[in-house]
Amino acid sequence: MRKIILILALFSSLCACKETKSDGVSEGEEVVFFSVDSLPKPVALNQRAMELTQGWQAFKDLDTGFDALSTVENYEDLILVMEDLVEREKQMEASEYPEEFNLPQVKSRQKVMKTFILKTRAAAEYRIEATPPAAEMMKAYNALRSQLNVIVNNTLDTKLLSDE
Repeated sequence: MRKIILILALFSSLCACKETKSDGVSEGEEVVFFSVDSLPKPVALNQRAMELTQGWQAFKDLDTGFDALSTVENYEDLILVMEDLVEREKQMEASEYPEEFNLPQVKSRQKVMKTFILKTRAAAEYRIEATPPAAEMMKAYNALRSQLNVIVNNTLDTKLLSDE
């Protein structure tokens, strides 16, 4: 019995002396904080939607802000790009929408996009993996762009439905 207790004590002391890394990353393994390649590509606007957004400077600025995501190399760059996106989204929210796009469908998708922009910015500031919230942010941005396409493709006159 004493031999078993001695062997268990020796084994447990050897296990306790094993060196562990505090951040959970083994040597030679690089921490991936943000992967641009795993983000969804932006949905293309059709010709009519492009024509309507040409005069909407706030939307074009936001579009340029999303293009800047491809230049991110570290956390500081990501934080700067996200801060810029927050400002551009605020400008878009305060801007004059084109008449065709001044609809609740567009504004609600913009609010969802804003939520995910803020979530991605928080992930970057707290230095946690920012790829999952950034992918959600790009999905919300694509939903906004898809809605713009749907609006210009919809030829149904809603006044005809409400008159009857």
